[in-house]
Amino acid sequence: MPYLIDGHNVIGQTRGLSLEDPDDELKLVRLVRQLCMRERRAATIIFDGGLPGGVSDLSTSDVKVIFASEKHTSADDLIIKRINAEKNPQGMIVITSDQKIANAARGRRMTVRSSGEFGKMLVRKSAALHTASPEKEKGISAEEVAEWEDIFRKK
Repeated sequence: MPYLIDGHNVIGQTRGLSLEDPDDELKLVRLVRQLCMRERRAATIIFDGGLPGGVSDLSTSDVKVIFASEKHTSADDLIIKRINAEKNPQGMIVITSDQKIANAARGRRMTVRSSGEFGKMLVRKSAALHTASPEKEKGISAEEVAEWEDIFRKK
């Protein structure tokens, strides 16, 4: 199931991200990319306030990034349009804490997760990814060394 993400809404509720940071969108996109790679899932992130608006060069094959044009529409409007146009609504997870968007998504039987809940998951999974596993810290065992030595001796 792909994610449809209310970008600035998530930034405002995610530890380590700030709407005051000029790189806030990029930081969120990086976290979402990591998550999507791990989960083998696609996502669309929609932000307010892009000039001229439209698909951003921050987009990848798995994560599409869209900025709403300041003059013509808002991120909320774009998200609701996508919700209403979705051909497989039960296959979509909408990430927002905006009640208007959440109600539109629930009306189409989409799964809705709060921005705060999603932000906590992003931070938790990113921290886990950057923490070394105990096996890697220990190195390989004496038995594994002997096994590899046997393999190379046979050649």
